Parts: sequence; structure tokens; C-alpha cells
Amino acid sequence: MPDAHISTHDAAADTRNDAILIYVDGTIVPRADAVVSVYDSGFMLGDGIWEGLRLYDGHIAFFDDHLDRLFEASAYTEIDIGMDRAALKQAVWDTLAANGMVTDVHIRLMVTRGRKSKPFQHPHLSLFGSTVVIIAEHSRPDDSVIARGIRLHTVPHHRGLPLTQDAKLNSHSKLNCIIALNHAIRAGADEALMLDPFGFVNTTNACNFFVVKQGAVWTSTGDYCMNGITRQKVIDLCHGEGIAVFERNYSLVDTYSADEAFLTGTFGAQTPVFEIDGRRIGGGVAGPVFMQLRAAYKRLIEADRVG
Repeated sequence: MPDAHISTHDAAADTRNDAILIYVDGTIVPRADAVVSVYDSGFMLGDGIWEGLRLYDGHIAFFDDHLDRLFEASAYTEIDIGMDRAALKQAVWDTLAANGMVTDVHIRLMVTRGRKSKPFQHPHLSLFGSTVVIIAEHSRPDDSVIARGIRLHTVPHHRGLPLTQDAKLNSHSKLNCIIALNHAIRAGADEALMLDPFGFVNTTNACNFFVVKQGAVWTSTGDYCMNGITRQKVIDLCHGEGIAVFERNYSLVDTYSADEAFLTGTFGAQTPVFEIDGRRIGGGVAGPVFMQLRAAYKRLIEADRVG
């Protein structure tokens, strides 16, 4: 088993994060003082929703897209955020300003159903309004992962049907994905490749998954995976770059013979996959379609910033 594990969230250590200020329910406090009640729904039950954001050169990439997804989750879960879009945006910017942050920052915006009067799951026991926390950290993705690539291992844990827990929901309840990741790590991989309920290739424990076959990009139908912002941007970029792209059911038979494979997510943007279940993908180097899309995505980020 390899000694070192890497992930799509690898970043260089930054001592500035030891003294960051964190937003907790309208107050920006030192990291050591950023606490919530043990009766909080998020701590007690995983009853919460969240978004991950990236700050590039003073601009939060695709901020409105992320807020659209957060408020959609709020409507579905019936968690009242207690703030409108403008107030929530301002809270994020206030947190960044308090920390003097201008670029290379990862932001985790979290909302729970709030503190409960008793330690049980009934939502009507959350009597005190939502809990809103914003953590902004100095965090630059480790670009060496482009040369090293990610190793995936297919796990028996799948992304569930919407009638159990819809994978499109960006919820605090991540235990299924964590168990899947532990399984993959024990197998010597970096992340878990998860199938959908019918055995088709779906996503990883943390990111959306793509393969490239004969110059065309394939990804899952999207029915059983997180509706990733970066995933959709990559699909849109394929259309703009003249790259054939298919959202379809496909199996491990198709995956093992892929010319390229890569992951997408807000933090790492696009990350190449060099190994799946011990099989080498693309000769263990980042392929031409991946590199074309990565360059196009960087241009998209810049256009979003100046636009």
C-alpha cells in the first residue's frame, strides 16, 4: 500500500489560519471562540446545509450560483436561513474583510436548523432560529496534484435514491461518503469511486467524476450526484470548446478503458485521475482534454471576475 495519500483538497499549510476570525450568528470572533451549542441541530443530527466558495483576486467565483443552490436546499429542508441573499452575501464579505483576505481563500458557509430545546430530532424542537457560520481560510490548492494524479477505488457504498437522501442536497449528513472514503483509503487509494443504485459510475465521495473516451467527455446523468457548480461549468465549457460531452449511464467497463479521467469541485477545480482500481488511466499523465478544459476554466473564472 502506498505510504502517502493525496486528495482534491490538498493545500499548503498556512499559519495565518491559526488566527482567523470566524462568523457565528452575526458576530465575528477569534477561531478559539467560534463555538456552537451541543444542542445545535447540525452538531446533534447533521441537520444543516452548506456551500463551499472560492475567493480569487477579490472575487468569489460564481457566488450567485452557489446561493441559488443554498436557497434551493433551504426550501427543500425547510431550514429558514434567517437572512436574505443580500444579507448573507454581506456577511461573507464582512468575514473576508475582518481577516484582510483578498485571494486564494476557501469559504465554508454553513446553516443549521439551530439550537434545540431537547436532544431529539423533531424540527419543532429547534426554537431559537438557524445557526449561520462562515469559515474563511487561506487555502491555495496544491498544483502538484496535477503531476501526481488521484487514485480511486470503487467501493460498495453507493449514492442513494432521492427517496432516501437525495445526493443533490448539499447537507451536513456526510457519513455515507466518509465511510466510502475510509473504505478506499484502506484499499490504498486516495478517494472513493461511488456507483449509483443501479451500478453505473456516479461520483466520488467528494467530487464529480468525468472520463474522456476518444476525445469525448462523459459524466453521469446527474440523477444521483451532487449538482456541482464546477461540474456544470465544465459541461458548458465542453460545448463552448467544441468538445463532445455526454451525460449518460456508463459502467466500469467503460471507465477502465478511458483515455483520461478527472474530478471537479469548487476547491480543486479540475483534478486528474491516474488510477482506478489499480488500473492505470491515460498513462499516468494529465491528458490533452483535461488540460484544455482546465485552461478554459481559468479563463471563465477571470471572465466571471471582470464581468
